[in-house]
Amino acid sequence: MGFNETDILQIEEKGLTAREVEHQLDIFKRGNIKVDIIQAATLDDGIFSYSTGERKDFIKLFEHRKEDFELIKFVPASGAATRMFKSLHNFVSKYNPEKSGLREYLDSTDDEVLQHFFEGVDHLPFYEEALRIAKDRHPDFEEKSNGEKHLILVKSMLYEDGLNLSNYPKGLVPFHKYSSRIATAFEEHLYETSRYMAVKGVAKLHFTVAKGDKEKFEKEFEVIKQHLEKDTNTRFEISYSYQDPKTDTIAVDEDNKPFRDEEGNLFFRPGGHGALIENLNNIEADLVFVKNIDNVVLEQNLGDLVDYKKMLGGKLIRLQAQIFEYLNQLDAGNNSESKLDEIADFIKKELKKEIPDAFIKFTGEEKTQYLYRLLDKPLRVCGMVKNEGQPGGGPFLVKDETGAVSLQIIEGAQIDKDNIEQVKILNNSTHFNPVDLVCSLKNFKGEKYDLHKYVDETMSFIAYKTKDGKPLKALERPGLWNGAMADWNTIFVEVPVTTFNPVKTVADLLKESHSNG
Repeated sequence: MGFNETDILQIEEKGLTAREVEHQLDIFKRGNIKVDIIQAATLDDGIFSYSTGERKDFIKLFEHRKEDFELIKFVPASGAATRMFKSLHNFVSKYNPEKSGLREYLDSTDDEVLQHFFEGVDHLPFYEEALRIAKDRHPDFEEKSNGEKHLILVKSMLYEDGLNLSNYPKGLVPFHKYSSRIATAFEEHLYETSRYMAVKGVAKLHFTVAKGDKEKFEKEFEVIKQHLEKDTNTRFEISYSYQDPKTDTIAVDEDNKPFRDEEGNLFFRPGGHGALIENLNNIEADLVFVKNIDNVVLEQNLGDLVDYKKMLGGKLIRLQAQIFEYLNQLDAGNNSESKLDEIADFIKKELKKEIPDAFIKFTGEEKTQYLYRLLDKPLRVCGMVKNEGQPGGGPFLVKDETGAVSLQIIEGAQIDKDNIEQVKILNNSTHFNPVDLVCSLKNFKGEKYDLHKYVDETMSFIAYKTKDGKPLKALERPGLWNGAMADWNTIFVEVPVTTFNPVKTVADLLKESHSNG
């Protein structure tokens, strides 16, 4: 593919090379590669489930050992709130109060989000402020019809002359209302983190944000800092990063040729949350808790969530200690056959990795090197929730192109729906991934892993979008907890659904876990 001089300059300004962009174009020509799922990970067969006593032991271990580690919470928070308010935007564009009443309109639409929204609108944390703005801007507000009032109210929530919530980063949308204040998702993450990750009175968090939003988060923190630090007896150290432009990917047209905008320039798009492996790789910490910005709960509902976070942390600490002990032994050499067999058995039972039949024929040195390679990787413990219809990737045993089988978090779009056997396995799935991870980023010598080395580039995904009214194909990098962590050592642990409370639509704020009303 030949690029002109202007193209080359544009590519280099992004920190990319022409060769890298040509590789991306090759992926479009290749198409999506479907994964080969062998079986769904289920309880006691890929997913661990622990008794109350075992959970308490993990919690105790975490509380006892956490001061030995540099801890940080990593929160992807670059998303805008636009999608959260999609149903309200549709309402504003379609509803005409002069032609129908509000109830009549709602009965004519199958939009359940909109129906739930209007059923509980007065319980939303930003309702009173939106109502005040609506009345200030419309002195005759009380004389208007019910439909007109609600249309004005919704506009007062969404747009710039009102609360402008649709243009906020999602993390700064008011999520919860308390007697003395209203809290954003950002604030709730800080409060939650103080409950299990504070070490010597300090809690550390890292937010990945969109360019232009960092100052908004910093301003919000200054507003809430005093009362939050007083209430939690915790000092917060907050850092931010942006998605690196060099992780953007080129878009193509339907013929897989570079898509150009109206000025004739190449069009690049953000490469999806998988691009954040770059940001995670730059984190200086031993243990990293990963959680999405919109998955928070009211303070009074934190009990279960905090205990299970500590449990996952304790599980990782115990597992890491055993792996490091084995790696030290392998590194020292001269291990007995029984010790090598013990390590191989651990890998099979704890890490759910197959050891080939040929292993028994390996020399002692070959066994040592083979086991070392299997153990010496970044480690993650992932919470898994029973599938009750929520969206999210699922836990599966997956075979790669070399024939190796490993535990992976797989999205439905990665599975070949035309393959009956693959669909059967998918339908047998019992759990899904709520993005509840604890990660270990250093090896047994205390050195940081280069996370780029553990990405499965074949798990990139082609999505169909539009630009300027024209169709295009976009390349999503391997997802952060999917292909970007494909070659990590992975453990799945069951956690209760009470720990998963995402806000995908505005109506989700009316659920019990988010509403004090």
